[in-house]
Amino acid sequence: MALMTGEEYIESIRRINMEIYMFGEKVENPVDNPILRPSLNSVRMTYDLAQDPEHADLMTVTSPFTGSRINRFTHIHQSTEDLKNKVKMQRLCGQKTAACFQRCVGMDAFNAEYSTTYEVDQKYGTNYHENFKKVYDVLSGK
Repeated sequence: MALMTGEEYIESIRRINMEIYMFGEKVENPVDNPILRPSLNSVRMTYDLAQDPEHADLMTVTSPFTGSRINRFTHIHQSTEDLKNKVKMQRLCGQKTAACFQRCVGMDAFNAEYSTTYEVDQKYGTNYHENFKKVYDVLSGK
């Protein structure tokens, strides 16, 4: 699967059938809403930077699971170098967006769940880690 562009991200959000209320009123078009759009634009930048040859080495990484190039925001950290690059990537995104770019919590949660499910399975003989990896494969585009 090819890396998603910023425009593809925006269009993927447009296709989701959401029911959103803000300030007590229904938002008919969340993608183009002037209050919500700046957040979408910040997320969009994380996709666009991955497409930019100048930043591709920082914004993308080869997945150890699929061998495909993926956005670093969907990467499970494998080394201290990955953690250093995560911080560099976050700084770049902050410089480019001057805003919260909305994806850090999800990235950190994926990494925490990856190691936690493994440790739980080792201790209790459960299958949480395999189940997590199946969900991760779907969400990371495998």
